[in-house]
Amino acid sequence: MAPITAAPRQQRHNVLQGEYEVSSDPNLILTTVLGSCIACCLYDPVAGVGGMNHFLLPTPPEHVRSGPGEEARRYGLYAMEMLVNGMLKRGATRPTMRAHLYGGANLHSGMRAIGTENAEFARRFLRDDGIALARADTGGTLARRLDLQPASGRVRCREVAQAFPQLHRPAVPPTLGDVELF
Repeated sequence: MAPITAAPRQQRHNVLQGEYEVSSDPNLILTTVLGSCIACCLYDPVAGVGGMNHFLLPTPPEHVRSGPGEEARRYGLYAMEMLVNGMLKRGATRPTMRAHLYGGANLHSGMRAIGTENAEFARRFLRDDGIALARADTGGTLARRLDLQPASGRVRCREVAQAFPQLHRPAVPPTLGDVELF
């Protein structure tokens, strides 16, 4: 996939957490900003269609799995299924689709490696679904800005220059005496 070149009549659509978009419009650019989240970009050169999703965590907890509600949209399982199905409805086929994965940063040391878990889930999903992974830019400690021209499959991914500040637990002052509040 070649770099994106700006054209004056292009419109941009920001893909937020829990969203996906599929299009063959040559004037559309899909954009998002990722930290530990993952965006999967799919492109089918035969059908001339592409799409992007943006998910927060790999799989939902048990209480969310009972139904496809608003909350389920933030999870990879739902987001990947919706993106693939959206591509198939537009004429794409699994053998001709190519995938790119972006994001999955581990922004804060000492915390659960959510970004790594997200990236591993997405790779496993693509493998199990028979979709070729053409490129992956995941991991690290920096957020990423992502642009996709779905009609051509061109992608631009840039790391955000500054890492997020390290989180520290606030110091708890020692208890000097008991105080009763009314």
